[in-house]
Amino acid sequence: MACANPETDLLKVPLVALNVTVRKQLALFLNPRNAVASDWMAVAEIMGFSYLEIKNYEGSRNPTRIILDDWQARCPEASVGKLISILEETERKDIVEELRTLIDADVKKYLEKKNEPPVQVPEVDSCVSRSLERRGITLEDHPEGTPELFDAFICYCQSDFKFVNDMIRELEQTDYRLKLCVFDRDVLPGSCVWTITSELIEKRCKRMVVVISDEYLDSDACDFQTKFALSLCPGARSRRLIPVVYKSMKKPFPSILRFLTICDYTRPCTQSWFWVRLAKALSLPSMQSTER
Repeated sequence: MACANPETDLLKVPLVALNVTVRKQLALFLNPRNAVASDWMAVAEIMGFSYLEIKNYEGSRNPTRIILDDWQARCPEASVGKLISILEETERKDIVEELRTLIDADVKKYLEKKNEPPVQVPEVDSCVSRSLERRGITLEDHPEGTPELFDAFICYCQSDFKFVNDMIRELEQTDYRLKLCVFDRDVLPGSCVWTITSELIEKRCKRMVVVISDEYLDSDACDFQTKFALSLCPGARSRRLIPVVYKSMKKPFPSILRFLTICDYTRPCTQSWFWVRLAKALSLPSMQSTER
């Protein structure tokens, strides 16, 4: 399997680049309590988690997964390179050596999805110039004019499309007059899915609504979109992501989003406020515009 370019600065590659396989392997190494080698607790301590947080994580079936997700969500410096340095600091170079090929492969795939040269690993930057290829990607785009902009990108899986249609009706076709980016409706066919998705989330949409369901948890596309959006706003400072739950779930709510306030449609007593709250959140100016 191909490795990332040796000149790649892994400190500038966000932790979102590591896919499920690497995270599972890390858990296999770090989850078991070990009297000889450092385990997940030592890693969590260096990551900056408090004693009480670590004690609470002890009750989890997979504490390594939780600390990785939580660290990624709240720490701007969470990167592949920083994780490797933490493992080396805890004297777990054995893990780095064992997983280095998989890590390099994930980094290479991440860079390809972002359509960036592997020898240049820029931090997320909304000032990157937009190529001609990325101008004509939605129905209302003019190839030589202003790109189409949206109030929110809707992250969803196909099984939840009926609710997405309800969202379109309630938020676009009412007095709210919001403009949603719904991939199946608004994006022109023929372009690289990962490149276009990244472009829309980072540069075209003020926010992202994440439609959470059991099916969402199994979607690779939703996983990428959510983690990419989180990498743009470490610690959720810009309120870029808005999780929405519209039906009961059998699986646990994704821990990577548990720091964010949820818009919950499953509670009958608050359903009448649901669309008003969501519309208000999407109508607020973005942090970027208020800082200018």
